[in-house]
Amino acid sequence: MSEVVKVDGAMGNFTVTVQQNPRYIDMEKCIACGLCAEKCPKKVPSEFDYGMGNRKAAYILYGQAVPLKYAIDADTCIYFKNGKCKACEKFCPTGAVNFADTAKTVEVNVGAVVLTPGFKPFDPSIFDYYNYQQLPDVVTSLEYERLLSASGPCMGHLVRPSDQTEPKKIAWLQCVGSRGINKCDNGFCSSVCCMYAIKQAIVTKEHTTGDVSQTIFYMDIRSHGKEFEKYYVDAEKKGIRFLRSRPHTFIPGKEGKGVKLEYVDETGNLFTEEFDMMVMSIGLEAPASAKDLAAKLGIELDKYNFAKCSSFDPVQASKDGIYVAGCFQAPKDIPQSVVEASSAAAKASIALAEAKGSLAKTKTYPAEQDVAGQEPKVGVFVCSCGINIAGVVDVKDVAEYAKGLPNVVYVENNMFTCSADTQVLIAEKIKEHGLNRVVIAACTPRTHEPLFKDTLREAGLNEYLVEMANIRNQNSWVHANDPVKATAKAKDQVRMAVAKVSLLTPLEYLSLDVVQQALVIGGGLSGMTAALGLADQGFETVLLEKTERLGGNAWNLNSTWKGEEVVPQVEKMVQKVESHPKITVYKKAELKTCVGSVGNFVSDVSVNGETKVVKYGAAVVCTGGKEYKPTEYLHGQDQRVYTHSEFDALMRKDSAELAKSESVVFIQCVGSREPERPYCSRVCCTHSVESALKLKKLNPNMNIYVLNRDIRTYGVREDLYTEARKQGVIFVRYELEKKPQVSKQGDDLIVEIEDHILHRPLKIKADRLVLASAIIANESKNLVELYKCATNSEGFLTEAHPKLRPVDMSVDGLFLAGLCHYPKPIDEAIAQAQAAVSRAGVILAKSVMPLDSIKSVVTDKCDGCALCVDTCPYFAIKLVSYADEDGREHKRIETDKALCKGCGICMATCPKGGVNVMGFTYNQIKAQIYSALQSA
Repeated sequence: MSEVVKVDGAMGNFTVTVQQNPRYIDMEKCIACGLCAEKCPKKVPSEFDYGMGNRKAAYILYGQAVPLKYAIDADTCIYFKNGKCKACEKFCPTGAVNFADTAKTVEVNVGAVVLTPGFKPFDPSIFDYYNYQQLPDVVTSLEYERLLSASGPCMGHLVRPSDQTEPKKIAWLQCVGSRGINKCDNGFCSSVCCMYAIKQAIVTKEHTTGDVSQTIFYMDIRSHGKEFEKYYVDAEKKGIRFLRSRPHTFIPGKEGKGVKLEYVDETGNLFTEEFDMMVMSIGLEAPASAKDLAAKLGIELDKYNFAKCSSFDPVQASKDGIYVAGCFQAPKDIPQSVVEASSAAAKASIALAEAKGSLAKTKTYPAEQDVAGQEPKVGVFVCSCGINIAGVVDVKDVAEYAKGLPNVVYVENNMFTCSADTQVLIAEKIKEHGLNRVVIAACTPRTHEPLFKDTLREAGLNEYLVEMANIRNQNSWVHANDPVKATAKAKDQVRMAVAKVSLLTPLEYLSLDVVQQALVIGGGLSGMTAALGLADQGFETVLLEKTERLGGNAWNLNSTWKGEEVVPQVEKMVQKVESHPKITVYKKAELKTCVGSVGNFVSDVSVNGETKVVKYGAAVVCTGGKEYKPTEYLHGQDQRVYTHSEFDALMRKDSAELAKSESVVFIQCVGSREPERPYCSRVCCTHSVESALKLKKLNPNMNIYVLNRDIRTYGVREDLYTEARKQGVIFVRYELEKKPQVSKQGDDLIVEIEDHILHRPLKIKADRLVLASAIIANESKNLVELYKCATNSEGFLTEAHPKLRPVDMSVDGLFLAGLCHYPKPIDEAIAQAQAAVSRAGVILAKSVMPLDSIKSVVTDKCDGCALCVDTCPYFAIKLVSYADEDGREHKRIETDKALCKGCGICMATCPKGGVNVMGFTYNQIKAQIYSALQSA
């Protein structure tokens, strides 16, 4: 409810004027109880549900809004319209309603600005032939997303708008508002639509009963992200029909319900088909505020009103100190948006490095009460989670049941237990009722357990005196069709949690000293970016490069897709790295050993045959990738057949000779999207189209053919594809089962393929043949063994979470960037490296790092058998010798607290009870098991 009015100043000293619009609710007093909305008599269409559901004039946009504070819509409120009502004020228990609230202007002094205004969903109503506003069962993809949502107007059970019946036949139409200049002028690809349509089609089966038929009408399927191609192929195997066709006009189905359409398939046959629903996969436009925001900040936009950025500084706006992320830069998916957010944070951190920590405050907590010897006094807080839990589980019945459990002295049901207001409430109840143990019956501990731990500390309790019962992910979400049994299971879960929490004891807080130095492995563009980012923040950085020079694959590239020359930028970056006072570069270097863990790693590094010891607190892995060297299509047998990098070298070396060519053919997906490598290499289509345009510039009369399965020029790269078609580049599509055939007929190089329009054989005499071969990961077996990290089935290093932690590796303290993660263009590789800098900087900025206290500990029953040493997956346990009172030597285990993850494998392996895991002791687990066997 705030907006930027103006921005003055420069990097390091901006003054941002912000207008806070009135919400008519005092945020300090609002506890998000929802009574104002419940009692409000005025219903209005919900913008969050795109008008398919209602909200009240007193409202929150959605159940997990941050901050979770209500507001009053003055445009629809009865009191503001005619001076009557005030029901919300009457029933508000905290007096939070303030009808006299007014707009306020605030000035904020900042050193950097990050712009993330998001995107505007395309409005398809401008296309009259889709009848979007006339046909109720024609919906946009975002409207359909709300129909699928458990918090949406259908509460997760899909029904079509016209008659509220369950649809049995659904179609998706791709590229509505993208890849077209008819009426909408959006020549770009929105990047995400293909994958969200496939996701929606797959998820639909989970929200309907019986068989559902799904059809996706498309031009090109752009599954160019990591693991996306597998998802697409899996969708086909699950029976989702993909039709390469573009239906034009939608007309009403029988009795005005559903939709009827005509389309022509690839054989030229005309079909008429009816569907219960039609979903239009709408594009992502620049936000409506883009022009105004750009004018206020003095930054440049492109022709689509996205922020202008360089490939070599992908989140830097045209004005220093201002950074952009997400769809304001160009349409993109969640992982790339999260990467860019961290990238922008890194850039801002570098810009403000001199002032780092000057405004930081250390959070303090009250002294913890000593609960030793106290009888357990358990408080149980049951979350409704909107309807995510309460829509299935009878949470009030669960709360009432909990009141009768042993040691429980207080129980409460909350709408959203994770909200900031509820945290304050929990802390108050702990003090008011003298609680010394807490059970939270809500969602997964993975999501919010740190929040509840912090609340306990603020209330004066040890943070390990809380237990969570996951009644959402492990209950309401999987038993949505059986509320009675789901409620009974929730009671079981709460009973088990109470049994365990009653036996919990305070745990000692652990920490370790951090080595505030970084290691970067790999000296390509990603590695150099990471090293510079870390060093510019003030951290000593060691950069390892296995070859004799920095720069990696970038030396072999001519230009970015935006036309920026690559080699001059590489030269500048190399010079900057090698002259940086805080960067130590080791060439012809190889990592040999690694011991330690996050915050305190030690490695032996072989540098040109000499061993050096490197200590570091975090590492960024940028080991890169390489071009697949084909054995097909006469590569290596005929000098006229090139890979992309070989052809780029030819263009650099002898473009004049190349201009004499009469015919050049590109073959896409060579070594990609095949059983051996079932992934898209992401950059190949753009590179081929870019090369084709350069050839056309050299010789406009040259015949150029691009043989492809799909053209995947995602985002604004689509402009290259459009321009190539205008320039006369011919695109011929082929299927995996009908690959092009290449042969030598006399001295001629012949490419044969079936024309996808005429369905007749096409024979092309090629002067040059360019193979868009796959990008494969460099060998990483040694690194994986040293760090105990992981790769996917194609050899690319895996991230901790594809959306939430896209640059973190599975091992704490390790981060990744560039081609070792997945094929990507220069701008995305650099953004990912900057994101890794941001994430590593969080660790390195601390001289002391707290550790989780859930660790294994040796007991007096350990006899040194070493079974647990062999089974520990994190190599956290070792055998040590000790002497007893009589001086006799014995062996027992010792745990490295930094390496231990508390997984419990050691405890499960030990036959004698010689090792325990704090927070999950035998007695605590047994108490849960015995409780589970009881009847509610």
